[in-house]
Formats: sequence, C-alpha cells, structure tokens
Amino acid sequence: MCPDGEDFARTVLLLGQLALYADMAGADLDFVDVVSPSLAVSLPEPPQGTFPDDSDPAEDF
Repeated sequence: MCPDGEDFARTVLLLGQLALYADMAGADLDFVDVVSPSLAVSLPEPPQGTFPDDSDPAEDF
C-alpha cells in the first residue's frame, strides 16, 4: 500500500494525463471511454487536509 495521499495523487495525475491524451489528434477515444470511468471509480478518498473542512463545493458556483 502506498503512503497516505500517494494513491490519490497518482490517480488524479493519471486522470489528467488521460484528459490531455483525449484532446490529442489521433487519440484512441474508445480507449479513453473504457479507461476513464475505471480510473474515476478507483479514485481513493483524498488525504486528510486536502480540502478545507468547512468547504461546500456547491457554494463555489
């Protein structure tokens, strides 16, 4: 098992790289469609302190 936060950071990085790949000319969008939901579901809980305790994502809009 990776140290706290390493799994989260690695998964977020992979999702970002996949998003960049999807925007490239010639990208295999079938691959993106298959892999992206799997990565999203595997995203672990963020490490403690990643977000402020009193934050409400709905308030940002």
